[in-house]
Amino acid sequence: CGQSATCMLPFELLLSNPLQFFRIEVALEDINDHSPFFPEKKVTFKILETSDSGSRFPLEGAQDLDIGSNTVQAYSISPVNEYFSVYYGTRIKDKKYLELVLEKPLDREEHAEMSFSVIAVDGGSPPRTGTTEVKIAILDVNDNAPIFTREEYIGKVFENMPKNSVVLTVLATDQDAGVNGDISYKLSEAVGHSHSTFAIDPITGEIKIAKPLDYEAAESHELRVTATDGGGLSAICKVLVEVVDVNDNAPEVVVSSFSSPLPENTAPGTVVALFTVRDRDSGANGKISCGLEDQLFFSLRPAYKNYYELVTVSALDREETARYILRVTAADAGSPPLTSTQTFTVDISDVNDNAPVFNQTSYTMYVRENNV
Repeated sequence: CGQSATCMLPFELLLSNPLQFFRIEVALEDINDHSPFFPEKKVTFKILETSDSGSRFPLEGAQDLDIGSNTVQAYSISPVNEYFSVYYGTRIKDKKYLELVLEKPLDREEHAEMSFSVIAVDGGSPPRTGTTEVKIAILDVNDNAPIFTREEYIGKVFENMPKNSVVLTVLATDQDAGVNGDISYKLSEAVGHSHSTFAIDPITGEIKIAKPLDYEAAESHELRVTATDGGGLSAICKVLVEVVDVNDNAPEVVVSSFSSPLPENTAPGTVVALFTVRDRDSGANGKISCGLEDQLFFSLRPAYKNYYELVTVSALDREETARYILRVTAADAGSPPLTSTQTFTVDISDVNDNAPVFNQTSYTMYVRENNV
């Protein structure tokens, strides 16, 4: 179930004679079986020696496939140093940010570079950890970091949009001139998604579709874009791409039970088949209606949610019709609607309901008296 807070495994239990069915749901609970991991094992920051105390440098946080308290809860630096601390908190819309905080001014002439590890710890018992190595290169100049025009970008795209279609464009500005003001963009995707679904133009910031989207597989994609200037300063923004459903899935008819042949003395109202209809699309695209071509001897009636029963509605006569071919058509409410057809071949078995009948009620014949 990925990052979903709840995880349900639904299925049906079907009993026959008499025909009954029960819906069962199993709730799956998370255990701490994944360690936090950083997208990159080594991160390099180029920081100006003129940076003020309290300056913050965004660091891409660790990801954890677990959820709730089993996911990342805290970060620390090892070995502890007097120049940097790590901050993990919330800014907007409950989005977590990880930043390095400069505790005291740097002096390139005293330390040209330094390195340490950032450790992510989850809330499991026992806790699991993940580590990334941070290297700090201290620069002389470039005193302006890139700034995104928004902290979070939201875009919508239809799931049938072709490859290389532009979803949206992110923009970061830098007040520095020359190389220190040249910005390049880098894209990464959140945990649980493929890293090749989208691509970004490193110069223009255009985010494009890299492979076909599927609303039924993922309704949204959370991306992170890093803007880095020529001096090594960077900024991170969030991008949420919402996938809009299109009617690309035809309804499915799944037969749970089917009885054939039927005795010709079967009483009206007898259940011949039990089946369910489903559609992976959402909204009107997933709303299904069912119809039966032959309404004279058989009909459909709703059973439970998306379940339907095929039942007899009048007396059967094998001597008149020995086989019925019934076609059930399921159609969704999309525009245009998609349909699928399920064929039921019902054979009628004979019962002894007809006595012998003579062709005539009486016979008259003439016989010569001298016949042998």
